[in-house]
Amino acid sequence: MAKKKLRTGFTTGAAAAAATKGALIYLLENRVAEDVGVEFLTGEKRRIPIFEVREQGPGRAICKVVKDAGDDPDVTNGAEIGVTVFLGPSANGDSKVVISGGEGVGTVTKPGLEVPVGEPAINSGPRKMIEASALEVLERNAAENRRVQVEVFVPEGERLSQKTLNKRLGVLGGISILGTTGLVRPMSHEAYTASIDSALSVASAVGLKRAVFTTGRRSERCAQDLLPDLPPEAFVQIGDFFQHGLQSALKFGFENITLAVFFGKAVKMAQEAPCTHAAKTALSLEALSRWCMEDGCPEELADTVLGCNTAREAFFHVIEQRPSVIDRVGEKMIRAAEKFGDGRMGIDAVIFDFDEKPVWRSGQGRMET
Repeated sequence: MAKKKLRTGFTTGAAAAAATKGALIYLLENRVAEDVGVEFLTGEKRRIPIFEVREQGPGRAICKVVKDAGDDPDVTNGAEIGVTVFLGPSANGDSKVVISGGEGVGTVTKPGLEVPVGEPAINSGPRKMIEASALEVLERNAAENRRVQVEVFVPEGERLSQKTLNKRLGVLGGISILGTTGLVRPMSHEAYTASIDSALSVASAVGLKRAVFTTGRRSERCAQDLLPDLPPEAFVQIGDFFQHGLQSALKFGFENITLAVFFGKAVKMAQEAPCTHAAKTALSLEALSRWCMEDGCPEELADTVLGCNTAREAFFHVIEQRPSVIDRVGEKMIRAAEKFGDGRMGIDAVIFDFDEKPVWRSGQGRMET
């Protein structure tokens, strides 16, 4: 059976650009567009449906677009992204398109992000798309000298921001208007690695030289319980992007990295998998079985590990019969991290068991759980 092609979506920034175009079409052409054409920063073009457009007074209109993330999981998928557009008189040499943030758009309060402190969290990519969309409609209607004020708003933005890392990054009061290209590609590596870079940039900007890498919220919560003296900015979720996280940490001048992961991820990292999502379970168990043999385990245990369905199942056999294999996994994981970090950062690590307790820590070995 042919593999289903995953559907590409569009970013909050692209939604805001489409809404801007819809509002200006209403003001300058006296019509409600069902959809508008938007050019992404890749040069690709797409028509985006308009959800609502209405007048709010002379020269002023509100337009909304429903964000469609395609087949990529996204907390903003289905959210209304709106703009209030005011079409003013001649720009008189000033910027023709002025962009601001309204309800549900966060404000940057910490250094280290692309947007300066005190400004609405609308990145440069969305700003370029909003401006281009506005200028296209102005030129088409011989209104090149008019000034356009665009206020971006997200009715549910503050609520949605609670499901993101915005607060830790210093973006308060709503979501960020994001998108480096305007497109959301399914399981976008670009989007996740950009979030890693942003987290490390903020951590560096507040003066940190040590970061704790986790692979998700659960492992992060465990790491925060284990290391309560570290500030929230020190904890960075790298997901599956093992190599990228370490290379990015180098770029931002970090000196020490702590890996805080569950056993299954530790096994994949120990195999030097640049992206742990790509390290299939079967291959992980083959490696773990081999390490059992290298550790002097009975062949029976190695065969049992090889026949397990998951790393979780294998963990319980290993911890009961040959716990020294856990040491081997931890040490290999650290060596892999040192390799991806070009040997220029100190690396330590902790492995959590499936009850969320630390079972191994570098420098201390196996721990009682």
